[in-house]
Amino acid sequence: QVQVVESGGGLVQAGGSLRLSCAASGSILSINFMGWFRQAPGKQRELVARITTDSTIYADSVKGRFTISRDDAKNMVYLQMNSLKPEDTAVYYCNCKVRINAYNIRWYDYWGQGTQVTVSS
Repeated sequence: QVQVVESGGGLVQAGGSLRLSCAASGSILSINFMGWFRQAPGKQRELVARITTDSTIYADSVKGRFTISRDDAKNMVYLQMNSLKPEDTAVYYCNCKVRINAYNIRWYDYWGQGTQVTVSS
């Protein structure tokens, strides 16, 4: 039906960079990328960055270091992460709202499986 897949995570030293990708595929009439989220062990899931037609928002902890972008033609969204810190270590998730056809007005909520980002000191 619909798949959302994150990629690009890995192990990096503090100060390094990673670029995460989120790809959505399947039966998609319309899609809204709601944002990148992350969750570290023992902590609640938090919004990292979000992009809409009109604006972008970032968590205060990543502002100035992370950049979110999108490619609507490919149904993809990206998160460029620079100057990484150990505190950025978490599983990063992509969240989307999807309409699957013109006769179903419901917007379905989809999450990817997550990609692990580990930043060593």
